Amino acid sequence: MPEDPAPKPSRFSAFRAYWVWAVGAVVAFAALVWLFGGVLLFGPRIKTTPVIQADFVQTLVASGHIETPFRVVVSSQVTGTVVRIPVNEGEAVKAGDLLIALDDREARAAAEQAEGQVAQAEARLRQIRDLALPAAQQSVAELRAAVANAEQTFARIAKLSANGFSSKQSLDDAVKIVSMARAQLRGAELQVVSNQPGGSDYILAETQLTQARSTAAAAKTRRSYTEIRAQRDGVLIARSVETGFVVQPGVELMRLSPAGEVQIVVQIDEKNLGLVAVGQSALASADAYAKERFPASVVYINPAIDILRASVGVKLAVPNPPPYLRQDMTVSIDIEVARKPQALIAPSADVRGMDGAAPWLLIAREGHAVRQPVKVGLVSAGKAEILSGGAAGDLVIPATAAAITEGKRVRGGQ
Repeated sequence: MPEDPAPKPSRFSAFRAYWVWAVGAVVAFAALVWLFGGVLLFGPRIKTTPVIQADFVQTLVASGHIETPFRVVVSSQVTGTVVRIPVNEGEAVKAGDLLIALDDREARAAAEQAEGQVAQAEARLRQIRDLALPAAQQSVAELRAAVANAEQTFARIAKLSANGFSSKQSLDDAVKIVSMARAQLRGAELQVVSNQPGGSDYILAETQLTQARSTAAAAKTRRSYTEIRAQRDGVLIARSVETGFVVQPGVELMRLSPAGEVQIVVQIDEKNLGLVAVGQSALASADAYAKERFPASVVYINPAIDILRASVGVKLAVPNPPPYLRQDMTVSIDIEVARKPQALIAPSADVRGMDGAAPWLLIAREGHAVRQPVKVGLVSAGKAEILSGGAAGDLVIPATAAAITEGKRVRGGQ
């Protein structure tokens, strides 16, 4: 059988297709009008930045390095051979820790000999005080009794001699005995005086003891020089000695960075000298720990200018240094040099002619780009203080939008 012919489209289907095409054309035309007509009628849409009111902080940015107020140079006070070094570079040490040990055999022998001399001098003084003085006092007592007996014997013989009952020889012998007894008594009395505190023998013994003790102290000190110890807490940052070296007095062997006190040393451009003052606060960050910031304050401004670099040396104290800070570590700082509460702030990059006598802003206002003269105050960190001519909420057209000029239609937005 022959196939049926294809059915012809109905009038309704053709009418519907016509209206679908017409609606699509209208929508497309409306979109074109919206895209291009809106730009022609209302101007292009530009991303603007509003003028805000907030505290304005002017900072001075600089870079420098960590430095302790002083560094301890470790050296020997005597000539000696190094026998032990119990610390290495980078180690933290406490005050009194042994850094370098020298051969102490000779110094130890000298100290022991000096201690022996002290013991001898002390024994001599005790001998005078405990033995010689009491013996001399006992001798004086005995000799006084002997003198008294001799004088009595002399008196009796002299009386007998006067009456003719004794010979002249007996009288002469009695005189000699009295003189000898008196001489012995004077000697014993002098010995007592000499052995008493303040006497010559006692003072001599005391002097010998003092000298022996001084010699022993000096020997002990020289022996202590064979142990070179840390004078304060810190970190060993340099070492130029090894075991077996023969060291000389005054030659640097190690360098110690004391713990606790930390300063930041920076160079400020000479043109910014008038902005910096002692006492200003700052925030610092080490380049190795850029996300962590710590406070500092200006404590010193060098009165001299570095003529080669046209800069000024500034030191900042770090009251609570973080533990990761190291000697000579590079840091960046923001010094707060001025603060204005509730100031009008606009992006400094969008202030036109700021280096001239008449700075101005291009502001999106009532659908047009309006030139607004302003007076600029502080400028810092990409922000400019608007002293006059602006108001909070003004929509600033960026300076990079070179196609937008004064008087042109524009639609601002963020």
